[in-house]
Amino acid sequence: MGDATQGTSTTSESSGLDSTGLDSTALDSSGLDSSGRIAAVAEVARRLLPDAGVITDRARLRTYECDGLAHYRVTPALVVIPQDAEQLAALVRACAEQAVPFVARGSGTGLSGGALPHAEGVLVVTSQMRAIREVRRDDQRAVVEPGVINLDVTKAATPVGYYYAPDPSSQQICSIGGNVAENSGGAHCLKYGFTTNHVLGADFVTPDGDTVSLGGAAPDSPGYDLLGAVVGSEGTLGIVTSATVRLVRLPEEVRTILVGFSSTDQAGAATSAIIAAGIVPAAIEMMDALAIEAAEAAVHCNYPDGAGAVLVIELDGAAIEVEQEYAEVRRLCDDHGAFEQRLATDPAERALIWKGRKSAFAAVGRISPDYIVQDGVIPRTALPEVLTAIAELSGSSGVRVANVFHAGDGNLHPLVLFDDEIDGAGEAAERVSGAILDLCIEHGGSITGEHGVGMDKSKYMPRMYTDEDLDTMQLVRCAFDPQNISNPGKVFPTPRLCGEVPGRHKGAHPLQEAGLAEVF
Repeated sequence: MGDATQGTSTTSESSGLDSTGLDSTALDSSGLDSSGRIAAVAEVARRLLPDAGVITDRARLRTYECDGLAHYRVTPALVVIPQDAEQLAALVRACAEQAVPFVARGSGTGLSGGALPHAEGVLVVTSQMRAIREVRRDDQRAVVEPGVINLDVTKAATPVGYYYAPDPSSQQICSIGGNVAENSGGAHCLKYGFTTNHVLGADFVTPDGDTVSLGGAAPDSPGYDLLGAVVGSEGTLGIVTSATVRLVRLPEEVRTILVGFSSTDQAGAATSAIIAAGIVPAAIEMMDALAIEAAEAAVHCNYPDGAGAVLVIELDGAAIEVEQEYAEVRRLCDDHGAFEQRLATDPAERALIWKGRKSAFAAVGRISPDYIVQDGVIPRTALPEVLTAIAELSGSSGVRVANVFHAGDGNLHPLVLFDDEIDGAGEAAERVSGAILDLCIEHGGSITGEHGVGMDKSKYMPRMYTDEDLDTMQLVRCAFDPQNISNPGKVFPTPRLCGEVPGRHKGAHPLQEAGLAEVF
């Protein structure tokens, strides 16, 4: 991701919020800043873990001060690195007993500040919990620990004819636990869906340190879909210690096509035409001229000269089906102005085509010292209109924007470029970044497709949701975490204590007065 990755500005001191997004007055009054409580948790950790698994040295703690969004930095009070689920649960119990906040962290590749530590809390790092416990070919399942690297699941399943479909661009280093927390997607989510479509069960440590099992190996489980609540909850409900994931059979044939267009409008129209024809490619990715320029400078991917946009289209499945779809895709791209089409003829060519796309975020560092990675979603049919509006925003503000995104499902990743050494450049970039999210909302989309809300986008949540919507979401959080110690200060713009009651009230309900019910 690179240190050049930037995010929106932190909240001003006058707001009463600290760098973690929590009300500093509430922290002081509740005692969560007590060094004695941290020391008590550290003592438990020393009894459980080897010396290397307990970090208190200030210099070493600073290596954990941010995730992939380097703009936000907080040094944790304590870092612990459990090696198994029992140790992790015991550490969380110690945090609960001492009312100490904790934050889970996997590989630290997140782009929303979701794994930003708490200055008076514990960072629980799951990177040592990396066993692939089972690969069950007949059931098309694998059971993995949270520290397992995404791509390693596919490597383990490939010898028996399967792979793990969700593939974030960081799949070589991101971990399954983080993917579950953020409900990560990737280039192939168009056809195969997000992480939530591939997680069937999980062992889960609640914020009070209990270990529970959610879901299972079966396609569906009775009762409330608690697993669905946990996937994508960004660590605010607890920590996953293992996941049962779905494996997908390796396709009989894969064809990867690189298509050059003169403009993003043409590429967007071709994308819509392909989907309208009933073809669902494994992936349709788009890059504009500025993103292509960055990728060429970084990895020399040899994309078509003079292209205003390229599409990377991947078809997979039965050979006869792929052959028919390929012919139709070529025709539709030609009909919408493609001036060059290349079919990868071997694995090396296919890898090079994808290398340009998957290196795009880091590559932008070659053409700009700083940039904001944005992540919004729009209906696919709105691509031409929204891309035109982004270009107009860029032109009127003088802030360059490189577009690279999942065109097939309308998940935009505009990269807003600036130089923080220039006075006011960062603020101007943040205004453009926020305006792009407003465009997404105006067109019926979302402020995030796969990067999560975390710290970076919590202030945008009220633009999508009413106060009543946000209160309802927080009722779920409070049911899991009444102490508000599991990744506090994330997702919600104004975290409230779980004893507070949302909405309008005229007094206690009779069941409350009788002691038979409780409001969380």
